[in-house]
Amino acid sequence: MSERETRTADEPDILAELQAEVARDLAEERPPAGGPAYQVVSALVVLVLGLGAAYLSYGYGLGSLRRPGPGLWPFAVSLLIVVLAVMLLVVGRTLDDAEKFTRASLLVLAGGATFVVFALLLPTIGFEVPALLLGIVWLRFLGGETWRSTIVISIATTAAFYLLFLYGLKIPLPHLLAF
Repeated sequence: MSERETRTADEPDILAELQAEVARDLAEERPPAGGPAYQVVSALVVLVLGLGAAYLSYGYGLGSLRRPGPGLWPFAVSLLIVVLAVMLLVVGRTLDDAEKFTRASLLVLAGGATFVVFALLLPTIGFEVPALLLGIVWLRFLGGETWRSTIVISIATTAAFYLLFLYGLKIPLPHLLAF
Protein backbone atom coordinates (compact mmCIF):
# COMPACT_ATOMS: atom_id res chain seq x y z
CA MET A 1 0.00 0.00 0.00
CA SER A 2 1.22 3.49 -0.78
CA GLU A 3 1.38 6.28 1.76
CA ARG A 4 -1.62 7.92 0.16
CA GLU A 5 -3.72 4.79 0.55
CA THR A 6 -2.77 4.39 4.20
CA ARG A 7 -4.10 7.82 5.12
CA THR A 8 -7.42 7.92 6.76
CA ALA A 9 -10.30 9.67 5.07
CA ASP A 10 -10.31 12.53 7.60
CA GLU A 11 -6.65 13.55 7.01
CA PRO A 12 -6.41 16.60 4.78
CA ASP A 13 -4.21 16.46 1.68
CA ILE A 14 -1.90 19.37 2.47
CA LEU A 15 -0.29 19.41 -0.97
CA ALA A 16 -3.67 19.65 -2.69
CA GLU A 17 -4.72 22.45 -0.34
CA LEU A 18 -1.51 24.40 -1.04
CA GLN A 19 -1.91 23.95 -4.79
CA ALA A 20 -5.49 25.17 -4.63
CA GLU A 21 -4.48 28.20 -2.56
CA VAL A 22 -1.67 29.12 -4.96
CA ALA A 23 -4.05 28.75 -7.93
CA ARG A 24 -6.58 31.07 -6.23
CA ASP A 25 -3.87 33.66 -5.49
CA LEU A 26 -2.60 33.59 -9.07
CA ALA A 27 -6.13 33.93 -10.46
CA GLU A 28 -6.74 37.00 -8.28
CA GLU A 29 -3.48 38.69 -9.37
CA ARG A 30 -3.78 37.94 -13.08
CA PRO A 31 -4.81 40.88 -15.30
CA PRO A 32 -8.00 40.48 -17.35
CA ALA A 33 -7.84 38.64 -20.69
CA GLY A 34 -7.16 40.75 -23.76
CA GLY A 35 -7.84 38.52 -26.72
CA PRO A 36 -6.29 38.19 -30.20
CA ALA A 37 -5.93 41.94 -30.79
CA TYR A 38 -3.55 42.17 -27.86
CA GLN A 39 -1.51 39.29 -29.30
CA VAL A 40 -1.12 41.14 -32.59
CA VAL A 41 -0.26 44.47 -30.94
CA SER A 42 2.30 42.74 -28.72
CA ALA A 43 3.84 40.98 -31.70
CA LEU A 44 4.11 44.28 -33.61
CA VAL A 45 5.79 46.01 -30.66
CA VAL A 46 8.27 43.13 -30.30
CA LEU A 47 8.89 43.17 -34.06
CA VAL A 48 9.73 46.89 -34.00
CA LEU A 49 12.01 46.42 -30.99
CA GLY A 50 13.75 43.45 -32.64
CA LEU A 51 14.31 45.37 -35.87
CA GLY A 52 15.60 48.40 -33.94
CA ALA A 53 17.97 46.25 -31.91
CA ALA A 54 19.21 44.51 -35.07
CA TYR A 55 19.89 47.89 -36.68
CA LEU A 56 21.78 49.19 -33.62
CA SER A 57 23.80 46.00 -33.15
CA TYR A 58 24.71 45.93 -36.86
CA GLY A 59 26.14 49.42 -36.36
CA TYR A 60 28.55 48.07 -33.74
CA GLY A 61 30.09 45.74 -36.29
CA LEU A 62 29.41 42.04 -36.67
CA GLY A 63 32.91 40.75 -37.34
CA SER A 64 33.01 37.01 -38.05
CA LEU A 65 32.47 33.83 -36.07
CA ARG A 66 36.24 33.51 -35.56
CA ARG A 67 36.63 37.16 -34.58
CA PRO A 68 33.20 38.34 -33.43
CA GLY A 69 32.53 42.03 -33.30
CA PRO A 70 30.63 43.66 -30.45
CA GLY A 71 27.38 43.54 -32.41
CA LEU A 72 27.42 39.89 -33.56
CA TRP A 73 25.55 38.22 -30.71
CA PRO A 74 23.14 41.09 -30.08
CA PHE A 75 22.40 40.98 -33.83
CA ALA A 76 21.78 37.21 -33.70
CA VAL A 77 19.46 37.58 -30.71
CA SER A 78 17.67 40.46 -32.44
CA LEU A 79 17.07 38.32 -35.52
CA LEU A 80 15.67 35.57 -33.31
CA ILE A 81 13.32 38.12 -31.71
CA VAL A 82 12.20 39.27 -35.17
CA VAL A 83 11.50 35.68 -36.28
CA LEU A 84 9.52 34.95 -33.11
CA ALA A 85 7.54 38.18 -33.50
CA VAL A 86 6.65 37.26 -37.08
CA MET A 87 5.58 33.81 -35.92
CA LEU A 88 3.38 35.38 -33.24
CA LEU A 89 1.85 37.67 -35.86
CA VAL A 90 0.96 34.65 -37.95
CA VAL A 91 -0.57 32.55 -35.17
CA GLY A 92 -1.50 35.35 -32.74
CA ARG A 93 -4.87 35.98 -34.31
CA THR A 94 -5.98 32.50 -33.33
CA LEU A 95 -4.84 32.77 -29.70
CA ASP A 96 -6.88 34.20 -26.87
CA ASP A 97 -4.53 33.93 -23.90
CA ALA A 98 -3.14 37.48 -24.02
CA GLU A 99 -3.62 39.77 -21.06
CA LYS A 100 -4.96 43.31 -21.29
CA PHE A 101 -2.42 46.06 -20.95
CA THR A 102 -2.39 47.50 -17.44
CA ARG A 103 -0.20 49.90 -15.51
CA ALA A 104 2.17 46.98 -14.90
CA SER A 105 2.64 46.76 -18.67
CA LEU A 106 4.46 50.09 -18.46
CA LEU A 107 7.24 48.33 -16.54
CA VAL A 108 7.96 46.25 -19.64
CA LEU A 109 8.12 49.40 -21.77
CA ALA A 110 10.42 51.04 -19.23
CA GLY A 111 12.67 47.97 -19.31
CA GLY A 112 12.84 48.12 -23.11
CA ALA A 113 13.59 51.84 -23.00
CA THR A 114 16.52 51.21 -20.67
CA PHE A 115 18.03 48.84 -23.24
CA VAL A 116 17.74 51.53 -25.90
CA VAL A 117 19.48 54.02 -23.60
CA PHE A 118 22.13 51.38 -22.85
CA ALA A 119 22.73 50.84 -26.57
CA LEU A 120 23.02 54.59 -27.18
CA LEU A 121 25.41 55.17 -24.27
CA LEU A 122 27.64 52.15 -24.92
CA PRO A 123 29.70 53.60 -27.80
CA THR A 124 30.10 57.00 -26.16
CA ILE A 125 30.97 56.24 -22.52
CA GLY A 126 31.84 52.54 -22.63
CA PHE A 127 30.33 49.42 -21.15
CA GLU A 128 30.78 49.79 -17.40
CA VAL A 129 28.68 52.85 -16.52
CA PRO A 130 25.64 52.00 -18.70
CA ALA A 131 25.70 48.37 -17.51
CA LEU A 132 25.83 49.45 -13.89
CA LEU A 133 23.01 51.96 -14.40
CA LEU A 134 20.94 49.34 -16.23
CA GLY A 135 21.31 46.97 -13.29
CA ILE A 136 20.34 49.65 -10.80
CA VAL A 137 17.27 50.74 -12.75
CA TRP A 138 16.09 47.18 -13.34
CA LEU A 139 16.65 45.92 -9.81
CA ARG A 140 15.71 48.93 -7.68
CA PHE A 141 13.13 50.83 -9.69
CA LEU A 142 11.53 48.13 -11.85
CA GLY A 143 12.06 45.18 -9.51
CA GLY A 144 11.69 46.83 -6.11
CA GLU A 145 14.85 45.29 -4.61
CA THR A 146 16.58 46.81 -1.60
CA TRP A 147 19.42 49.24 -2.18
CA ARG A 148 21.92 46.80 -0.68
CA SER A 149 21.04 43.92 -3.00
CA THR A 150 20.71 46.33 -5.94
CA ILE A 151 24.25 47.66 -5.49
CA VAL A 152 25.83 44.26 -4.86
CA ILE A 153 24.08 42.48 -7.74
CA SER A 154 24.61 45.37 -10.18
CA ILE A 155 28.35 45.55 -9.48
CA ALA A 156 28.77 41.77 -9.55
CA THR A 157 26.78 41.40 -12.78
CA THR A 158 28.63 44.23 -14.50
CA ALA A 159 31.98 42.73 -13.46
CA ALA A 160 30.94 39.25 -14.62
CA PHE A 161 29.81 40.49 -18.04
CA TYR A 162 32.93 42.66 -18.32
CA LEU A 163 35.15 39.63 -17.74
CA LEU A 164 33.03 37.35 -19.93
CA PHE A 165 32.87 39.62 -22.96
CA LEU A 166 36.28 41.30 -22.86
CA TYR A 167 38.43 38.42 -21.65
CA GLY A 168 36.43 35.21 -22.01
CA LEU A 169 34.94 35.87 -25.45
CA LYS A 170 37.53 38.51 -26.47
CA ILE A 171 34.82 40.85 -27.79
CA PRO A 172 36.22 44.39 -28.06
CA LEU A 173 33.44 46.30 -26.31
CA PRO A 174 34.07 49.98 -25.70
CA HIS A 175 35.13 50.25 -22.07
CA LEU A 176 36.63 52.67 -19.57
CA LEU A 177 38.54 50.22 -17.36
CA ALA A 178 41.39 48.02 -18.57
CA PHE A 179 42.87 45.27 -16.43
